[in-house]
Amino acid sequence: MEESLFFTSGVGYSIMLLAATIAIGLCLGKLKFKGVSLGATWILFVGILFSHLLVNVFGKSINPYMIHFMKEFGLILFVFSIGLQVGPGFFQSFKKGGMKLNLLAVAMVLLAVLTTWAISAISGEDLTTMVGVMSGAVTNTPGLGAAQQTMTDVMASNPAITGNPSMLSSGYAVAYPIGVVGVILVLMLVKAIFRIDLKKEKDELEMDAGEIDSAVRIACEVKNPAIYGKALKDIDHDIAHRYVVSRISHDGKVHSPLATDVLEEGDRLLVVTSKSSVDVVTMLFGNRIDMPKEVWDELDTTLVTKKLNVSKSKLTGKRLRDLNIRSNYGVSITRVDRAGMELVANPGLQLQMGDVLVVVGQEPAINKVAKLVGNSAASLRHPNLIPIFFGIAAGIIFGSIPIAIPGIPQPIKIGLAGGPLIIAILLGYFGPKYKITTYTTLSANMMLREVGITIFLAAVGLGAGKDFWTSIMNGGYWWILYGALITIIPTLTIAVVGRLFFHLNFYQITGLLSGGCTNPPVLAFAQGQYGTDYTSVNYATVYPLSMFMRVLVAQLLVLFALA
Repeated sequence: MEESLFFTSGVGYSIMLLAATIAIGLCLGKLKFKGVSLGATWILFVGILFSHLLVNVFGKSINPYMIHFMKEFGLILFVFSIGLQVGPGFFQSFKKGGMKLNLLAVAMVLLAVLTTWAISAISGEDLTTMVGVMSGAVTNTPGLGAAQQTMTDVMASNPAITGNPSMLSSGYAVAYPIGVVGVILVLMLVKAIFRIDLKKEKDELEMDAGEIDSAVRIACEVKNPAIYGKALKDIDHDIAHRYVVSRISHDGKVHSPLATDVLEEGDRLLVVTSKSSVDVVTMLFGNRIDMPKEVWDELDTTLVTKKLNVSKSKLTGKRLRDLNIRSNYGVSITRVDRAGMELVANPGLQLQMGDVLVVVGQEPAINKVAKLVGNSAASLRHPNLIPIFFGIAAGIIFGSIPIAIPGIPQPIKIGLAGGPLIIAILLGYFGPKYKITTYTTLSANMMLREVGITIFLAAVGLGAGKDFWTSIMNGGYWWILYGALITIIPTLTIAVVGRLFFHLNFYQITGLLSGGCTNPPVLAFAQGQYGTDYTSVNYATVYPLSMFMRVLVAQLLVLFALA
């Protein structure tokens, strides 16, 4: 009775096993050795142990279909949440070194192929089996699936060719843990070799990110004869989008400006502009003066500065000029805080739900603007699920589209991980431009991400444990060494080259290695161990091309081996 209650192939049993694996793995993840922990990666090893004991010792089955579903669904949740988070800054990050990172990622893929082929040639190990070992060593499940399908199709079309596609799975299962631990060890080694100071690396990235379009406040005195007697709206339109006049001091009186205000010689302006435009804006008005904001506040206590949350979804995609806030309410929007970055509030800036507007004006007028934009922190905590699930559906469809490449008999697919990631990035970037609200709080995004990666790791471990020990005892112990070489040689080489010759930041290296190896567990480790989300941005930058290349080379190696 008790046995039938707990040991069945039903849904409840599978979920119970999955939950227990995750819980125990997370508990072990809190253990540290000399300040270092494997974190959520422990879930993978607990899953392997549970699966081995249940199947090989106690003779109890684990529903393979349930495990396969949970593995894919967990991975989709993980990569989709990452895509939504990094989407708004993805293309900017791509411009700031994305091409370099992708070239290094491709080099890492090709180096793994070369290492795989060399091991096969030297050891005499069957190359098709080595493809499975390679897929495990780079934790690339779609590559394994594509290689197995290619092998099956080739054998079906030519009966003279023999082989065992299941050997790919065995090699994959043995090498997968090495693929996770190996990259983590490489990251630790790189951190030690180059004596990485995480705070310094983080500060450098924040400085670079801040230079994109961060806002600064300057005070100017009108000394340019070309603008005497001109209204603010009539001043040089070529650079008008680079600044916002927050306050005007005329004859000793301070007020919040209107577009129709006329500038006179000697007027003093408090201006918000981007760092890169400070010199241009200073030349436009005349002179830069030393007049801190505190001085302006003392001159007129009727003007206040407040921060307002954009919490109305209908404002998503609207431009600041469409709201007519200055002309209707006499309130100036000086800056927009978006995901921790301060942007200049130029009229063409498109709003996103969750933006924080820094406004200056009289308090009654600001209260009216607050009603216009919502300013409700409570409503921002409510998740927008519709675009998430529509996006996942679109991503699965996109990832399932076969891409035919001349000369290759089997079409390539980006897969269930690559498709949702790409769609999520596009949604995060273009969504607001097309009035699609994709905003989720950081805590909601983190929850989705952590649930996804823990389910994925548990499912992979439970699925691999059945044949893990048997494969090792039947000669697969060599696969551990081969997998370690395929993991460590390319990643360590690219990490050193990236640091020495391309001067990559450590967080760029962690994103490059985890994304280039299509390795979500390493990404989860890096974020937990080293902090910040910069790793995610670089992971998403190289992941799509790396996934495509991993799937492609796996099929090409199988075709070469069977030729």
